[in-house]
Amino acid sequence: MRINEQIRAKDVRLVSDTNEQLGVMSLRSARQIAEERRLDLVEVASNANPPVCRIMNYGKYRYEQQKREKEAKKKQKVFTLKEVKLRPNIEDHDFYVKMKAAQRFLDEGSKVKVTIMFRGREMSHPELGEKLLVRFADELKEVAHVEKAPKIEGRNMTMVIAANKAK
Repeated sequence: MRINEQIRAKDVRLVSDTNEQLGVMSLRSARQIAEERRLDLVEVASNANPPVCRIMNYGKYRYEQQKREKEAKKKQKVFTLKEVKLRPNIEDHDFYVKMKAAQRFLDEGSKVKVTIMFRGREMSHPELGEKLLVRFADELKEVAHVEKAPKIEGRNMTMVIAANKAK
């Protein structure tokens, strides 16, 4: 945003500090009105023809804007992505240990990336990995849903699950 002397247009459409339309006038007269009111002349719409300028206390405006941005940032929910790694021939007990870890991550509000790592000839049976990921999702269907379906990426097969919305 350009303020006061930074504004380069010859004529501007002026809006007062009370949101009253003062019309199109020369930049010099607009600056003079702003000075009389001991406020700043701020260009709010530079791409309009003529540019729209508003008379305001620029310092106060910037402060309010920063406050709104800070509030918006507070309300933003940040998701972290945790990863659980499995092998295609995992034993049942190990599977349930990994599943409990994933459930804990989901309870903390994170998304979980479930990765099955294939080695050597295991790559020739990707259906085993997919079956394992489907089983993983079925076991957690009460608390989570599949956000990204199983997909092979190199020697790994991945799936992303996220917690269900609280009702």
